[in-house]
Amino acid sequence: MKIPITKPYLAEEEVAAASEVIRSGWLTQGPKVAELEKRFAEYIGCIDVVAVSSCTAALHISLLAAGIGAGDEVICPSYTFIATPNSIVYVGAKPVFVDIDPETYNIDPELIEDAITERTKAILPAYQGVATDVERIYEIAREHSLAVIEDAAPAVGAYYNHKKLGSESHLCCFSLHPRKVITCGEGGLIATDDKQTADKLRKLRHHYMSVSDLERHKSDKIIFETYPDVGYNYRMTDIQAAIATVQLERLDGLILRRREIAERYNSAFEDIEWLQTPINNDDAYNTFQSYMLKLLPDAPVKRNTMMEKLLKKGIASRRGFLSCHREAYYRRMYPDLKLPNTEYCTDNCIILPLYPALSQKEQNYIIENIRKIADEAVVDTPALERSLR
Repeated sequence: MKIPITKPYLAEEEVAAASEVIRSGWLTQGPKVAELEKRFAEYIGCIDVVAVSSCTAALHISLLAAGIGAGDEVICPSYTFIATPNSIVYVGAKPVFVDIDPETYNIDPELIEDAITERTKAILPAYQGVATDVERIYEIAREHSLAVIEDAAPAVGAYYNHKKLGSESHLCCFSLHPRKVITCGEGGLIATDDKQTADKLRKLRHHYMSVSDLERHKSDKIIFETYPDVGYNYRMTDIQAAIATVQLERLDGLILRRREIAERYNSAFEDIEWLQTPINNDDAYNTFQSYMLKLLPDAPVKRNTMMEKLLKKGIASRRGFLSCHREAYYRRMYPDLKLPNTEYCTDNCIILPLYPALSQKEQNYIIENIRKIADEAVVDTPALERSLR
């Protein structure tokens, strides 16, 4: 049996939607992008949504829209994908890494204030599929007059305190990459509570053009565009938007399916005392883009050994998220930085396959192999201790 780490859920409706756009002849950013933005804003319950080419692009222009630039500092976690700090570097600012809460894997709000300096201009939390401490982060930001740009790449459809993530955000960035809950190949969405900010984001994504291609196409007059500032080519295509719109209709069902599989995993592993299963409750509604287990310090087997044994059985797995501060570029920036929780999770967490089409037979196979590794590790521990003596 061969089981990949993930598999996007795409059906004939997505094929038909993409085909319709191709036949229309309007392939680049146009009416389908506008439709996706409108529908996603309705789904989230926010003022406006701006679609771009990736979540990295979304973070980049959100930082620009928030006025972040050279010499500024932005507080963020290191336990995230490399795009989070990279987007801060893109605008000439400096990421200031803060450790995570070892239970939620999100930035620890109790450590944020200690990292604030006179150069701090923003907080950039990265939610790992579950949104926690959102209101506390905004409270700290208000107290210190800081912007908040949220990296919600894996958290499309997440709730916090019974509110959808992004519904009250100024700048909240989501991803449509194939690893995520819904996808259109590549793409990003920015939820905002301000129309003027949305207008600026739309200009930034399209070379800062004064009027869009669609507006000029619809006009019965000749319009010459201008370029009053520097912008970027971060447009989403209408082909992508058509696929994403169909995916959006499936979103709640896809999340429920992911949560169902995750709960089955949780139940299967809850009696293995040295494995920590992910949190999931009404106040922290996990979308389970990924299902991640943490091996606790008393684990009788190493994480990498577990991954190797699973791979031999045809089961793909991944390590936990990066410790970005240990990657070469950021290590040069912070040669002595230690973030104990971040580093422990990077070295001791394992992501298991989880996607809507994962069959019960495949789930059983994964569970059986994890439990077999656990049983063998417990049996082998005394022999290992004797050999070390």
